[in-house]
Amino acid sequence: MFKFTEEHEWLKLDGDVATVGITAHAAEQLGDLVFVGLPAVGDQVEKGGSAATVESVKAASDIYAPLDGEIVAINDAIAADPSLVNSDPLGGGWFFKLKLKDKGALDALMDEAAYKAMVG
Repeated sequence: MFKFTEEHEWLKLDGDVATVGITAHAAEQLGDLVFVGLPAVGDQVEKGGSAATVESVKAASDIYAPLDGEIVAINDAIAADPSLVNSDPLGGGWFFKLKLKDKGALDALMDEAAYKAMVG
């Protein structure tokens, strides 16, 4: 089950670890990505803080931490080939895995229907 943020990140929970990426809407708005900067495993992130960066032919943008936690894995494949984010944003284009400090905080995030309503 996916959860979504207003900043266009998605999370998919497995136990207390969430895989995090950006939505297809965000990838489309950014355009073709040419660079992805990932956090380091072990980094502590806070909800709303910058966790990663992307650069496209249009602009550079921050990818925000959707919740508080610790980075436990990163997707080296997107650093080597940023176009994976554009071609498979909800699958192989994930950014990092986040061990959540508080799984209950997920309840404050949007489900797919609410996210789709937000982006129109």
